Amino acid sequence: MVHLVGILLFGLTACAEEGSPKIDKDPPKEEPTVDSLFLNPVHTSGPDPWVFQKDDHYYLTFTTGINVTLYKTDVMSDLSKAYQRVVWTPPASGPNSRNIWAPEIHFIRDKWYIYYAADDGNNDNHRMFVLENSSADPTVGQWVDKGELKLPGDRWAIDGTIFEHEDQLYYLWSGWSGATNGRQDLYICKMTDPYTAEGDRVLLTKPELSWETNSTNPTVVEGPQVLKKGDKLFMIYSAGGCWTDGYSLGMLTAAADADLMTAESWVKSPNPVFSQNPSGNAFGPGHNGFFKSVDGAEDWIIYHANPFEGQGCGGARSIRIQPFTWDQQGYPDFGTPHPLYQKLTRPSGEY
Repeated sequence: MVHLVGILLFGLTACAEEGSPKIDKDPPKEEPTVDSLFLNPVHTSGPDPWVFQKDDHYYLTFTTGINVTLYKTDVMSDLSKAYQRVVWTPPASGPNSRNIWAPEIHFIRDKWYIYYAADDGNNDNHRMFVLENSSADPTVGQWVDKGELKLPGDRWAIDGTIFEHEDQLYYLWSGWSGATNGRQDLYICKMTDPYTAEGDRVLLTKPELSWETNSTNPTVVEGPQVLKKGDKLFMIYSAGGCWTDGYSLGMLTAAADADLMTAESWVKSPNPVFSQNPSGNAFGPGHNGFFKSVDGAEDWIIYHANPFEGQGCGGARSIRIQPFTWDQQGYPDFGTPHPLYQKLTRPSGEY
């Protein structure tokens, strides 16, 4: 009888254990959620931003006025953790010692190049200059000063950029037609290598429409950038005085098989393609660049803008990024500047 009771108790205990839910002593910890949204600006002061993308890294520069500083990051929506280094400091005197403007970094034919505008303290003497680095990573190694980029005509020049099309290098910049200020035009020339221009310069466009001539002395088109898509090339440029709230982006379009050295090949859009959004705290948006999301699925524009009206060309210009799309005819649609401090989804693939 005792044995029977023991057997029954053992069976009941076993059934209870088998039917009870198992509770882990150390349940797995939940992974912290990463906010898929971010806020502009990505940098609170950064006029004339430029970014170059290579091997899953982004290399960012902008105007400091006193040197060339390079940022390296994998996450464009958060520059707070970006590595930064001053890669070049100007000499104490000379033609490239003052007013260091709008540096751009490019990787061309297995070497890095930085193009920047500078003068000797006299704005009339502004010219383009170039640095070279043969290291795989542009944030290390030595940057060699290659001196002035001798552009055709030897005139005032700023906002230079280089691009390659059909195995030919071209250089674009904003310059004067003569030796005195009054109007900034866009010019192009061919390059035999990253620091040697060839042939003559060609005037592509000048400020002529009302939104391009919203200022006087000088009237301005500047900051040209090339964007390629399908059978078209687009030149996005800044127009109007940066000291005005009406500073905005314009566009020239050329067929991919056109003669890019002929002004007639470039057709100007009659209206700005990106302009101020006062209710969104975006005044004078301009001097842009472009980049792809990490996974290559999205196109993004990077630009500067002031958060309040009347702030002009100073350090209040902050760096902002936002995605853009393409219309059915294959033209870029930049929309309007996204309202400041209104969240955006991070570039695809960042997290």
